[in-house]
Amino acid sequence: MDIPTYDDVLAAHERIAPYVHRTPILTSSYINGLVGAEFYFKCENLQKAGAFKARGASNAVFGLSDEKAQKGVATHSSGNHALSLAYAAGRRGIPVTVVMPKTAPEAKKAAVIGYGGRIVECEPSTSSREAVFAKVQEETGADFVHPYNDPRVIAGQATCSKEMIEDLGELDAVIAPIGGGGMVSGCCLTLSTIAPKTKIYAGEPKNADDAYRSLRAGHIIADDAPQTVADGLKVPLKDLTWHFVSNHVEDILLAEEDEIVDAMRLIWQRMKIVMEPSSAVPLAAMLKNKEIFAGKKVGVIITGGNVDLDRLPWMKA
Repeated sequence: MDIPTYDDVLAAHERIAPYVHRTPILTSSYINGLVGAEFYFKCENLQKAGAFKARGASNAVFGLSDEKAQKGVATHSSGNHALSLAYAAGRRGIPVTVVMPKTAPEAKKAAVIGYGGRIVECEPSTSSREAVFAKVQEETGADFVHPYNDPRVIAGQATCSKEMIEDLGELDAVIAPIGGGGMVSGCCLTLSTIAPKTKIYAGEPKNADDAYRSLRAGHIIADDAPQTVADGLKVPLKDLTWHFVSNHVEDILLAEEDEIVDAMRLIWQRMKIVMEPSSAVPLAAMLKNKEIFAGKKVGVIITGGNVDLDRLPWMKA
């Protein structure tokens, strides 16, 4: 494995600065009161392309040599990495092809196309997306930018927690959602270097709890096609993200589907910001594990805001 270092994070932060926002950190006294903790929400829902994945995608795209960039980039993704890679590729003026599940949110598909990306659809399973992608890469010769199991992507995602520590000082804990583990791995990379006393937690849907089970088993357990409202968290850990998760994550906390929707609605109501279901999983997990966070200063990463406004999860069918 090519494991990224903190020097890679520093280089990434400088490389991507012209293409991403340094996102704001918001607070809610009401939500603090529910747990008895100080929560600081890093709002990557306000990031370019609407998600933290613009960081890793931009680092990968703008780190390519001119020769490699000519053939473009390609990936497979259920949404936010897809549109973030399309965004970054568009800024560099290179082609991008994305393999997306047929069931991916229409808002995310539209964003990919809007940024100039080409979509090739697959079935909603990890095995299907990887098989279809193999054909796409063979046809195009494009550089594969994996959604999370890529050192360039992890180094880019790590800039998010770097900004949190710079803005807030050392925290008692940081929590982020976990699917494939790109953001959590970035947190591990940064915090183990510049804030080693900060405990790292991850929030995961109970319906897609392969990372939770992997951490307890001591090896990767991969589910092929879990069903959860948190559409960005359906993918399994891979070897590179497992390296960080297994070595640095304190615990993975689970949330039920109705708890995720309630937490999402709570943030919409109280903080007046748009965020997607995957981003609500950490808050849902913290609300049912208050004893872990009570009295603590906690950084919470709101990972994205790309939600289909015509299909909000609390709407009646």
